[in-house]
Amino acid sequence: MKILICSDGMPAADSATRLGASFAGPLQAETTLFGIAEKADEESSLRTALEKQAEWLRAKNVSPQIVIRSGDPVRQIVDETTKAKYDLAVIGARKTGATGLYWRSEKTYEVIKSIAPPVLVAIGEWAQLKHFLVCTGGKEFIEPAVELTGELASAVGASVTLLHVMAEPPAIYADLMQLEEDVTRLLESNSELGINLRTQKEQLEKLGVPTEVRVRHGNVVDQVFAEARDTSYELIVTGSTRARGMVRHYIMGDLTRSILNHASCPVLVARAGEPAPVRTIWRSIQRLFSSPHSP
Repeated sequence: MKILICSDGMPAADSATRLGASFAGPLQAETTLFGIAEKADEESSLRTALEKQAEWLRAKNVSPQIVIRSGDPVRQIVDETTKAKYDLAVIGARKTGATGLYWRSEKTYEVIKSIAPPVLVAIGEWAQLKHFLVCTGGKEFIEPAVELTGELASAVGASVTLLHVMAEPPAIYADLMQLEEDVTRLLESNSELGINLRTQKEQLEKLGVPTEVRVRHGNVVDQVFAEARDTSYELIVTGSTRARGMVRHYIMGDLTRSILNHASCPVLVARAGEPAPVRTIWRSIQRLFSSPHSP
């Protein structure tokens, strides 16, 4: 694995470096500590800060390459991830408010939307990395995100909870709701949701990652944070999708933005693959003619 840790030498970047080191060590990852000074005359003090941060990586048996650039931070990170292929970028996230759409530095959201690699955002405090929460839409194109989560969880010995949130169905669909709440029956069913969640669970368990599936009903954002309150997690995994068109750009949905705003632990913004339209449509047609209780 190849990891890029972005730093401006400030306290938020200290958290990003420590978090990156927690994964880079067990993964034996090729790691670049990428410093960005907004002004060229700040490069000397930035190098001093990076040398200190590099010691946290060396303590995990990681020998980082230190690279320093000056200019607009987002532009520099985009350029670096365009020139070299990274599997993961790690950034800090300074909180700037508690109202409006964006509660953290605007640069945090711009980086997430602008670069190709998944982005691990260092938020809050963590003593260990043992319990990961994956917000899965139950779709097959989330599998690249699950694969990355499995690789990270396996490296640090973490367990994973796959959480799927369903809208509250009308009363006439009470039987369907009971099926979804009975996770064992759901995973044994031939419904699209059951098949996809079962596949994701098996994918993680093949990597030796203990995995649990949970299903909730209601508002997605409310239920994600209810789950986070009920169980202590050290990492929340959410997703972003590639926008249509020639220009590389990723879309953050309301869920991802809300998690970044409210989270008190690190957040991994993973990249979803492209859906398979024919296969997905065919499964939808199959469901129209099958009972939700079909085995």
